[in-house]
Amino acid sequence: MPITRPADLDAVRDSYDRAADNYVEMGLGDVQTHPWLRAAIDVFADAVRDLGPVLDVGCGPGQVTAYLRERGVDASGVDLSPRMIEHARRLHPTCSFAVASVTELELGEDRWGGLMGWWSLFNLPRDVLPQVLAAYAEALVPGGQVIIATHVGDDDFPRTEAYGVPVRWTSHRWRPEQLVDLLEQAGLRPTAELRLPAYGQIGPGVILTAQR
Repeated sequence: MPITRPADLDAVRDSYDRAADNYVEMGLGDVQTHPWLRAAIDVFADAVRDLGPVLDVGCGPGQVTAYLRERGVDASGVDLSPRMIEHARRLHPTCSFAVASVTELELGEDRWGGLMGWWSLFNLPRDVLPQVLAAYAEALVPGGQVIIATHVGDDDFPRTEAYGVPVRWTSHRWRPEQLVDLLEQAGLRPTAELRLPAYGQIGPGVILTAQR
């Protein structure tokens, strides 16, 4: 079933294109600098390594995709922003990357060992995220894993500045229990939850994993 196209998709794409250079220059998105983020990705890598290919959806400049590849995972990445993908291909030339929105992907059925939404699904409107998770569930092989990480909160937070540049997007913040419900409604079995306090300029977050 087609996924609803977010009304602000073009604005979000343009915003990340503007922010991409500064994002890379600031060295953001590297899980190796945060032990708990690294640990979560390591556990995910161990779980999916032998299940099939893994897609890093919203991969940005590709650090997590490359990290998974270094750990023997058949990982590739997609991102809405063409500029982010330019950086990903430059920084990680041995990995495969493509430009795509998660709402436009043709994931297929029973194809993926793992699917990700690593701080990349919070721009999706509240009526669209459940559709994406349902598509994830359908696309996973039996036993396949999902890992999502996102901002925790009760509101929708419009952003007009990020990474030192003007942007136009909304951060849709969720309570962890709401996300667990969405995963279960999609037909996935939640397997782990890691709550993270605010640090630096990033508010509180949560990492969730689930299995088909």
